[in-house]
Amino acid sequence: MCHFSAIRYLTVFYIFTTLLSCSHSNQKNKDHLVFRYNQYENVSSLDPAFARDVPNIWSTNQLFNSLVQLDDSLHIKPDIAKRWEISDDALRYTFILRNDIRFHKHKLFNTKDSTRFVTAEDFVYSFNRLIDPKLASPGNWVLKSLDSYKAINDTIFEIKLKKPFPAFLGLMSMRYCSVVPKEIVTFYGNEFRANPIGTGPFKFKLWEENIKLVLRKNELYYEKDDQGKQLPYLEAVAVTFLPDKQSEFLQFAKGNIDLLNSLDTSYKDELLTPSGKLRENYKDKINISKGSYLNSEYLGFYLDTDKQEIQSVLLRKAINHGFDRKKMITYLKNGIGTPATHGFIPKGIPGFNSTPGYEYDPEKARKLIDAYKKQTGNNTPSIRIATDANYQSICEFIQRELEKVGLQIIVDVMPSSTIRQKKWKGELEIFRASWIADYPDAENFLSPYYSKNFTPNGPNYTHFKNETFDQLYEESFLITDTKIREKQYAKMDSIIIAHAPIVPLYYDQVVRFTQKNVKGLTNNPQNFLVLKKVWKEKLK
Repeated sequence: MCHFSAIRYLTVFYIFTTLLSCSHSNQKNKDHLVFRYNQYENVSSLDPAFARDVPNIWSTNQLFNSLVQLDDSLHIKPDIAKRWEISDDALRYTFILRNDIRFHKHKLFNTKDSTRFVTAEDFVYSFNRLIDPKLASPGNWVLKSLDSYKAINDTIFEIKLKKPFPAFLGLMSMRYCSVVPKEIVTFYGNEFRANPIGTGPFKFKLWEENIKLVLRKNELYYEKDDQGKQLPYLEAVAVTFLPDKQSEFLQFAKGNIDLLNSLDTSYKDELLTPSGKLRENYKDKINISKGSYLNSEYLGFYLDTDKQEIQSVLLRKAINHGFDRKKMITYLKNGIGTPATHGFIPKGIPGFNSTPGYEYDPEKARKLIDAYKKQTGNNTPSIRIATDANYQSICEFIQRELEKVGLQIIVDVMPSSTIRQKKWKGELEIFRASWIADYPDAENFLSPYYSKNFTPNGPNYTHFKNETFDQLYEESFLITDTKIREKQYAKMDSIIIAHAPIVPLYYDQVVRFTQKNVKGLTNNPQNFLVLKKVWKEKLK
């Protein structure tokens, strides 16, 4: 980032954080009512149909509701649906909706109070919209398991599945499945992305793209706390978009933002010891919380390529054996995360494969590379890894380690938005990526390797195809016994290990740093931001 841009962003940040809380005279008195955080990756849409990545999910999570929701332990809980019934054959789900949930106020509702109640027909519209090819939502795959859906009346919504799908209710908790109002979406068209109207705890106020986003308390929100007090507690949420993590850290250190949800190389040693503990000089200033995170960090090979090195399972296995994951976590991540020495399914979710994957074995890596050279006659193999700046140090560590065993690595650093686009289009031979669970079932970590999910029609970015894997994947939907299904998942994970379409790096952890006066912010294994029960103590 150039010096001028950095000054511009910091100037905007200062003006924004100064003005948002209200007038200068009562800023200190109002500060505890506003929760501030920075999103270094820009939000691309506030439309839940495009809630594909963390920035969009975090924002839309405050604005919208679905049929069901997940608690911090990933248990399915009621949301707009107060209860549901499942048929004996597990094909028909009947959702009984609450009759007291209203959309955020908007003049287009053309009612006395500028709002209206959510009905089952709103879910019919929202689902139809999600699968409409003209919308081109990246979440259309979520409804592929549905055979039909309809509104029985205003408060009963029925869904029929093509075949049993044990993870179905978890799928319905995804932000893609949020309810949206037809009249508002129809009016704004594509610009609904910047004019969202939902039912969530906060409502849209202002979005200056790449600069700031402001949400205000939804005074109509239906949820209450255990004492009967209406949620949310906060009056506003203020999001900035400083793209430089060092600048983000400085703003956090000054107390200008309430949450730091990352551990960047530029400041990790300032905050944490090598063992992952908060350093002494910060213990009285901030809080740290850690938790399991259903996120597998990996390198993916795009297999629909003519490039010899990528096609070779010998080289793919050599890369897997060629670097020390434990050393990487200790020195580059300050002990945050678990080395991925098993498969793609992360620790902490049923179906985790305890079968050993790729241990660090440089001699074995060297032999595999030599075998590749002998087999192909290519004595100077090279590969190119695409990554963003946040993971540059990890990729350069892998680069140094693999060059010791005879494989040339080029590290291409590019914006994360560019990587997302190119990865979707199959324009990167190797890419660094994260796979975060969309719903709490290990099937979610296997769908990226099912051949019918090739991008751009699904999440199979590597274009991995294996008949046995596909067969096991399809069979798993018919298995009702949870333990047997988990064994099936482990078999599929073993196939991924054997064919190496990816290089698992580590299973991540949620690490959050907050100001001392932030209360009620909890961790969850998906690292979703839930602000409806958060409050801030007044600073003295």
